[in-house]
Amino acid sequence: MKTLLWGVLPYVAFVLLVAGIVWRYRYDKFGWTTRSSQVYESKLLNVASPMFHYGILFVLVGHLVGLFVPESWTEKVGVKEHTYHLFSLYGGTAAGIMLVLGMLLLLYRRRTNAPVFRATTSNDKLMYLVLLGAIVLGMVAKLTHASGDGYNYRESIAPWARSLFTLQPDTGLMAGVPVLYQIHALVGMALIALVPFTRLIHMFSAPVQYLFRPYVVYRSRDPRRVGARPERRGWEKTGS
Repeated sequence: MKTLLWGVLPYVAFVLLVAGIVWRYRYDKFGWTTRSSQVYESKLLNVASPMFHYGILFVLVGHLVGLFVPESWTEKVGVKEHTYHLFSLYGGTAAGIMLVLGMLLLLYRRRTNAPVFRATTSNDKLMYLVLLGAIVLGMVAKLTHASGDGYNYRESIAPWARSLFTLQPDTGLMAGVPVLYQIHALVGMALIALVPFTRLIHMFSAPVQYLFRPYVVYRSRDPRRVGARPERRGWEKTGS
């Protein structure tokens, strides 16, 4: 079971992620969209959407730093484990609360607005459930082990995550990990596998080409010719 959970499932999730992205790009380009519902309602969306997107961005960056920046690196720049723990606790909790509030507002909007609710697919409902579960479980696991220096997952979960990329998963590192962290990791893998089959696929469509597109040239009007042209009497001459 230990080998299955921590040595096999991560690769299954990764294969589903890559294969799903390739499949969507080749066979479902017109479905590669967020299916925006702003045309139905925008006031609540203008509040909930930024909260959701900024929250999930901060949470993602925090996970990448926590899992793939070794503890020895942060200590070399003067960031001790206790300082990192406090930053992770307060910063991660704030980002998680922002994300959860944004998601709850989006769910409220989607449920109370009939056209938006009719545009909701079964995959969307499953995605919201798994994403909300992953975030809440992560916050609960962090807050449950918040006393003192907390649980130092950079000595167990982080090395295990990095070992996956060397194709030599050290499953033994996950043996003593608290159960809440283990469940959080499993739900996170399920979310990774679901990404290509939900509207979350749009995260791989960042408009990077906008950074390299040519400038759009605007020319100002001659101030002497601004305004309506004066009327002329009779027929105007036609150009040759």
